[in-house]
Amino acid sequence: MRMRIGKVFVLALALMVVGACSQGSAIEIGQKAPDFSLADINGEMVSFASFSGKVVILDFFASWCPPCRQEIPGFIELEKSYGDKGFAMIGMAVESAGAAKEFAGKMGINYPVLVDDGSASKIYGPIRSIPTTFIIDKSGKMVKMYIGSREKAVFEADIKELLK
Repeated sequence: MRMRIGKVFVLALALMVVGACSQGSAIEIGQKAPDFSLADINGEMVSFASFSGKVVILDFFASWCPPCRQEIPGFIELEKSYGDKGFAMIGMAVESAGAAKEFAGKMGINYPVLVDDGSASKIYGPIRSIPTTFIIDKSGKMVKMYIGSREKAVFEADIKELLK
């Protein structure tokens, strides 16, 4: 009986250690969002610092990802509705610039689409699943992170609350 309890304890301890290691990320909610400079789909360099003072949605996506494609029309509408009110939408493509540019054109994306060279995924991640979307307040602080797709209304509620 003691041997069985010991094995269960060791197994439980091992699972806790593995779980703790796999859940960590480079940034936490409440921390300042890391700065980066990356090329957009047209080859122009864009710095996250250029969005200072705005509520930002930073969305890691790929054109081949069905849930990502599902969210894009809502992001386009949010940019139209709030882009001149202190909000900025940023798409972070985790694929080639060519694929991202072609996709952005087909979808009519009206916000900056940057191409992650791996550095943004590293400092904001690890990004294990797409879409992964970060909500950042006017002071540059990480407020929320969503893994998986969400309805436009979820993001709109976040924007409205942070623009107050």
